[in-house]
Amino acid sequence: MPRLALPRLGRADLAFLALAGVIVLGDLLTKWIIRTRLDRGDAWPDPDWNVRIVHFTNTGAAFGILEGAGSLLVVASVVGVALILVYLLNPGMASTPVRAGLSLMLGGAIGNLIDRVGDGTVVDFIKFPEWPAFNVADSAITIGVIILIWALVTQTYPGPEGDASSS
Repeated sequence: MPRLALPRLGRADLAFLALAGVIVLGDLLTKWIIRTRLDRGDAWPDPDWNVRIVHFTNTGAAFGILEGAGSLLVVASVVGVALILVYLLNPGMASTPVRAGLSLMLGGAIGNLIDRVGDGTVVDFIKFPEWPAFNVADSAITIGVIILIWALVTQTYPGPEGDASSS
């Protein structure tokens, strides 16, 4: 029976995994602070401030979309984490900026997945007026996607003749 060969992790791989780990830890820590310091539905400071810390929960995805689709989001998150790891741990498949974006997305996906599996809801606590509440994981995913799009749009790739051309 063939054995599954795991990729050897180099220094860059470990750095990208560490970035994802920092996002997960930061997300879990901030959500723990909100759970222990603020009752669900409460906000700080008073309503005159533009940015508020709130204690909301949702059963949807980032920024409250797909509300109530918890099981689907768990499956999608697990598949997403696996796909991100495939690209992240194969440096020949992605450049450094792409891998940085993937690391942010990985950390955010794992942070929200831990909430979803553990409690069935995700804690959101950063609230701007006229914008759904969000958390560190949502922010990391959003920034990761922006970096990924930027990198894919601005990178040059060797053309059919070996010259650098934009794709």
